[in-house]
Amino acid sequence: MAQVEETHLPKEKIENPRVRMWKMMFGRLFQNKLAVFGGVVTFGLIFTAIFAAWLAPHDPTEQNYSAVLQGPSLEYWFGTDNLGRDLFSRVIYGAQVSLQAGLISVGIALAIGVPIGLISGYYRGFLDEYIIMRLTDAMLSIPALVLALALAAVLGAGLTNAMIAIGLVLTPNFIRLIRGEVLAHREKEYVEAGKASGISDFKLIIKHILPNTMAPIMVQATLAIAAAIIVEASLSYLGLGTQPPDPSWGSMLANGQGYLDSAPWIALFPGFFIFLTVISINLFGDGIRDMLDPKMK
Repeated sequence: MAQVEETHLPKEKIENPRVRMWKMMFGRLFQNKLAVFGGVVTFGLIFTAIFAAWLAPHDPTEQNYSAVLQGPSLEYWFGTDNLGRDLFSRVIYGAQVSLQAGLISVGIALAIGVPIGLISGYYRGFLDEYIIMRLTDAMLSIPALVLALALAAVLGAGLTNAMIAIGLVLTPNFIRLIRGEVLAHREKEYVEAGKASGISDFKLIIKHILPNTMAPIMVQATLAIAAAIIVEASLSYLGLGTQPPDPSWGSMLANGQGYLDSAPWIALFPGFFIFLTVISINLFGDGIRDMLDPKMK
């Protein structure tokens, strides 16, 4: 009796659902042209800040009195300031200061705001309603720049103190956001199931609730970096942030305001890069929000 040979038809490759989900999310991101533009500019600025020492053609603090107030040229692409310092090099190093201030300030806000928001939203009670949330409301009622000015004045001038002040100012936003997310998740079935199975509150919060709140936290953190850069530039402009001779976009603006008629480039270039950086980060943050939004198609 002849044996019938078994034929194996090629099976269709089944794509991992998680991989498919990420492809869909990044597809939504790349469909948003403004978000792509913002992301390219943002990562370009990060690259510039990291490699500032190699990209800057001159020492940003070196004074050259034979080249005072020179306009943009092949040697000095953005011109020079009233002390003969190369503005192009100072703008590059200013990007380093601004991004450092933005990232560290938001890191401080997250380090304080995430634990408080998780505890406040999960346990509720007197501590949440009458202490944490009332202090949060009080801080949110004061304009961010005014509160940052007050804190920076108390702590003293300097970039480190400015970053601490900005981080404290941004903290209430994260507390309120995370508390709201925890309140929405604490009544869901997976939390009730975890409690019924005897999982500790700490493990339930850290391993189950926190991962489900990461998407809004990421979006808020991205947008907060842009806000922190503006506040740092404002503090430096007023003399409470980065101190001379270290370059900062805010202090460069303050230095250039007296030369708007004779040498407008001193204020023009740092002002333009503040605008470009903030708008790019905001566009990129909006794109991330749309990418992580499950309701988007």
